[in-house]
Amino acid sequence: MTTADRSSPHSSQPAGSPPAEPRTVGRRGFLGYVLAAPTLVAAADLNLRAPTAEAQGLPPAPSPAIAEITDLSDMLEYSAAPTANLITVTVNTDGTVSFELPRAEVGQGITTSTAMLIAEEMDVPVEHVHVSLADARPELVFNQITGGSGTTLSTYTPIRVAAAVARGRLLQAAAIELEQSVSSLRLKQGVVTDLLGNTIGIGDLAKKAASVRTEEVPVQLKPAEDFSVIGKPHNRVDALAAVTGTKKFAMDLTIPGALPTMVCRPPTINGKVGSVRNLDEVATMPGVTDVVAISTGVAVRAQTFGQCIDAVRALDVDWKPGTAEGKSDQSVLAELRAAEAPLVAPKGESSVEGDFTFHFRSNSALETNCAIADVRRDRAEIWSAQKNPIVTKETISAEYGIPLDAVKVHVTEGGGSFGRKLFNDGAVEAAEISRKLGKPVKLMWHRADDSRQGRTHPMATSRVRVGVSGDNVLSYEQRHTSVFTDFSHGFGEIITASAAKLPVMDASFSQTIFTFTQNMPYGFGATTQLLNETDKGFNTGSMRNIYSPDVTTARELIVDQLAAKMGEDPYRFRQRFLQEERLTAVLDQVAEAGRWGRSMPAGTAQGIAVHSEYRSTIATLVEVDCTPETVNRPIRDGVAGPRVTKAVCAVDIGLAVNPRGLEAQVMGGINDGIANALTSSLHLTDGHFLEASWDNYFYTRQWNSPPELEIIIMPPTTGKPGGAGELGVASAQAAVACAYARATGSMPTSFPINHGTLSFEPKPNVPPIPQSPTDGLRHAQ
Repeated sequence: MTTADRSSPHSSQPAGSPPAEPRTVGRRGFLGYVLAAPTLVAAADLNLRAPTAEAQGLPPAPSPAIAEITDLSDMLEYSAAPTANLITVTVNTDGTVSFELPRAEVGQGITTSTAMLIAEEMDVPVEHVHVSLADARPELVFNQITGGSGTTLSTYTPIRVAAAVARGRLLQAAAIELEQSVSSLRLKQGVVTDLLGNTIGIGDLAKKAASVRTEEVPVQLKPAEDFSVIGKPHNRVDALAAVTGTKKFAMDLTIPGALPTMVCRPPTINGKVGSVRNLDEVATMPGVTDVVAISTGVAVRAQTFGQCIDAVRALDVDWKPGTAEGKSDQSVLAELRAAEAPLVAPKGESSVEGDFTFHFRSNSALETNCAIADVRRDRAEIWSAQKNPIVTKETISAEYGIPLDAVKVHVTEGGGSFGRKLFNDGAVEAAEISRKLGKPVKLMWHRADDSRQGRTHPMATSRVRVGVSGDNVLSYEQRHTSVFTDFSHGFGEIITASAAKLPVMDASFSQTIFTFTQNMPYGFGATTQLLNETDKGFNTGSMRNIYSPDVTTARELIVDQLAAKMGEDPYRFRQRFLQEERLTAVLDQVAEAGRWGRSMPAGTAQGIAVHSEYRSTIATLVEVDCTPETVNRPIRDGVAGPRVTKAVCAVDIGLAVNPRGLEAQVMGGINDGIANALTSSLHLTDGHFLEASWDNYFYTRQWNSPPELEIIIMPPTTGKPGGAGELGVASAQAAVACAYARATGSMPTSFPINHGTLSFEPKPNVPPIPQSPTDGLRHAQ
């Protein structure tokens, strides 16, 4: 990658020139820059004043709900725009195009969609576009955070503008070389051809198209009707590397001197080390190089991870109490009940209401927390899958007094996140260990660490009361009460990350996220949706669609109750009250494709639900089997219960850059929703969670996955992509809950439905890492 001169994109403006007039852009017209560099480097300028809705003759937004006027997706896009000109596309002399994506690839496929955007606008093969992940770049401020399903919607235009600038510059250079007019040239598959059939590759033009000074240039983006890459299904660019094991994650990297490291963690949440009774003895165990107490436990560094596990299990530690000492599911639920805000509308025969409980859930990313760190007195270097790398860089700099430019944070590809990697727990912990030892470390959390001390989806309650008059809904009230949700990762840099930790500010962050993500899709009269949070003793996070799955599940169950009260079909009732055409369209699509209302055997039923977020809409229809033979079927060391036998989902994200990638995203969201509704939870007892491995944390397994699955991607509706990363969770969870209610004749009020069934023998929490199983082959037949 060529390093461009990023001093000032406006340096080409003559000194003393009057300030530029505020610029507005047309539908496809933008300004970009050719930056001073040895080869062609191009960037976008999105720091523009866009026309207001009134200036464009558009009607005002019909709903007063904040999330329907400006939502979290808008905030992500607006905050990224001022530094869009610092993200560059580089053309290399070998004919390839390089791009450092300031986001984290954690399995969602954004390196593929990014390559597709560049390939489309530059008319080069997708395989010639090399997308890497950028190191932490503090100058990007809010433009290097991966969250809120906002990557593609916030980078879609700047990446295309930068690519279009590069394309135009290549054609200008080719026109000079071929002695032809630009209008007579054609760029296709990375090769420029003139009317006489003469050709020249973009690699040969890379240096000729470069600029010795930064220049501002206008560009026109390719119209949608000319797209040949965007909107077409494409395999992931990293698929072969993933399935052959050559894809490099943090733990695959070989960093000189970085030895395997693990931590002996407290038996209760956030406990602290009192003393280590046998530290010297453990330090002499085979392969062990170092044992040291740190803020989160006792770290062990050894030649192998197996030796680390043996040493961790051998440690005899006197632990101090944690932040959830003595707490259980029942005591936390009592705290939530005490903190619930009152419902205002009077309860009566004309009202419909529900009271729902949602238990703690593990983040359960496939890749546990891990990081490589080499931190010395005057420098630091980190390798980790970081969704918020600027905060990591700035935190380590501030903590150890190391100059910011002497701290390097390399963003590696990650194996799943669901919000987990917004937090830098692993990287900061690895840095602390390395600093104390004066040696590089390769830190990996055990699965038990992730379940018992990792980030969780907070336990919550949701109370709903709806006022009804005849066949009309007059009012809708929802009071969502949650264990405190930690947003200390901030919005991309250390100022907001630090502010989120202040007692006077932390609740404001939660309220902001709740307000900018929750909306009411139905015309239900006077609507209020309020959040209250309590109890900061848990390690929580903005995981798996944050508040939306639980809020939506409570709402959609009540919608079914309203339909029953008015004697209407649940689908037709939703159709009557939905306020947005895009939502109605996806609802109608799944009802038709899923054969809504078809005759089904006793104990089975359909459920249907809708959700809108991230400028996208989605509807899900499921069929659930709750018959005794299914619910009681034997599952080895697992919870059986109801099974989702069919799922149909229709999704409209405006414009799908890669429909195949979108399909995979929604598929994952459906499995998330099934897990949340039926089986996936943590059991809190005496200050610790009982779950300690995949053996006893029941995310959706094969026996609960629907054998029939159909995902329908709607035709483009908005011309720009919306968010998709976690879009599928809420509607799937709600649809499963609604189907269960119809199949059993009883509305569920506690989730997951099987939380009360402890189908495993809990592993000890001392030592914190359970004994590895030795009977795997016995179950492989």
